[in-house]
Amino acid sequence: VESFPKPQLGEPKELQSLKMQSVQESPLYLSLTLAELLKKDTIKVDLIPEKKGLFLKHVEYQVTSERFTVSVFRRYNDFDVFHELLLQRYAYRVVPALPPKRVLKGEREFIEGRRRALGRFLNLVARHPVFSEDELVKTFLTFSGSDVQTKLRDACKKLGDEFMTCKYATQAKDYLPADVQSQFSSSRELIRNIHNSFQKLRDRAERMAERSKENATDLLMFGKELSSLGSDESPVPVLASCKSPWAALRRSVKGLSVEFSLLSEKAAQQGRREEDDVVDKLNLFLDLLQSYRDLCERHEKGVLHEHQRALQKYGVMKRQMLSATVQPKEQVSVEQLESRIVQQENAIQTMELRNYFSLFCLHQESQLIFTYLPITAHILGAFVDSQVQGHKEMGEVWQDLHSKLNSLFGDGNGQSPPLSPK
Repeated sequence: VESFPKPQLGEPKELQSLKMQSVQESPLYLSLTLAELLKKDTIKVDLIPEKKGLFLKHVEYQVTSERFTVSVFRRYNDFDVFHELLLQRYAYRVVPALPPKRVLKGEREFIEGRRRALGRFLNLVARHPVFSEDELVKTFLTFSGSDVQTKLRDACKKLGDEFMTCKYATQAKDYLPADVQSQFSSSRELIRNIHNSFQKLRDRAERMAERSKENATDLLMFGKELSSLGSDESPVPVLASCKSPWAALRRSVKGLSVEFSLLSEKAAQQGRREEDDVVDKLNLFLDLLQSYRDLCERHEKGVLHEHQRALQKYGVMKRQMLSATVQPKEQVSVEQLESRIVQQENAIQTMELRNYFSLFCLHQESQLIFTYLPITAHILGAFVDSQVQGHKEMGEVWQDLHSKLNSLFGDGNGQSPPLSPK
């Protein structure tokens, strides 16, 4: 009897790893970690006030990319054109919104808030797995010529929208899971809840940072009032019943303003840390979450709506065609109708392909949001560190002040002893 070699199926663990490998190799799935996204680039946006003419004042920004090791100068209108072209090219991706152009609050406060928002916008774009490799982004971050807007528009015309250039666009349906719609619905609901919670966290963090700044102002004013009190050199009347120690006491009180000035400085530093390390990071994630919600609306109002409208138009044409065959008309009009039906069928096919590609991108962008979620740990760590550092620094100054009070007025508790006649 002829024997045949026994097939080697491999160990179950090896089969499982092969299965995992095939999932990871699918273009639908993102394999990047948060650390890898954050390492892609860090963009710094600095303010450069520039005066033109007697009355008009323009604001210019210096944009510095760590990845490209270059600095360029941009105005808000440049950001506006860049954002518009990104949306044209990547209608199916999370494109963060720009801050408003018009001044809504005090000018200085508004301009600083807009600078921060533009920095967040660029960092989210430069770290996006798809945008980061795009010619548009590279042009905005590196082109130092005189007309960056024309350069950006030319680049966009050459590239077209993502559906026309992505090699997976027409095959997107093949990669989508069977339950993609239910996955999208559940992801959308969860991300909406996360967004609402993070908005509340941000609002509380903003209030804490504002309180730190108000505390800094109050401490400084407290010290100034003490200094003013101690600087009053009016003669102290000698009363019959006692000899007042106020002349010596007010000189000591004046010296305490130094410690209160230092406390004010520490409180202001605490407020800045809370803004930079906590509030701004919360705003970064909120910008991303909001752009995801905007994307979901674009998907439903854009691709799905256009697809449904095309199907309705197709239905009308088919009914007209049936009517034309039942009631014969001129041969030319029937042929024209047939041609239009073929064109509409092609349009519907393109719409269906775009719809599947939109779902493909939505699936990837949902993964991107969940990849960013561990930033929560970064934010909480920064929040705790800022509080520990702030309390430590202010505690040291308060302790010095306590010791100084003891040496000046000393009754062991830093309190002035009761005045008694001598």
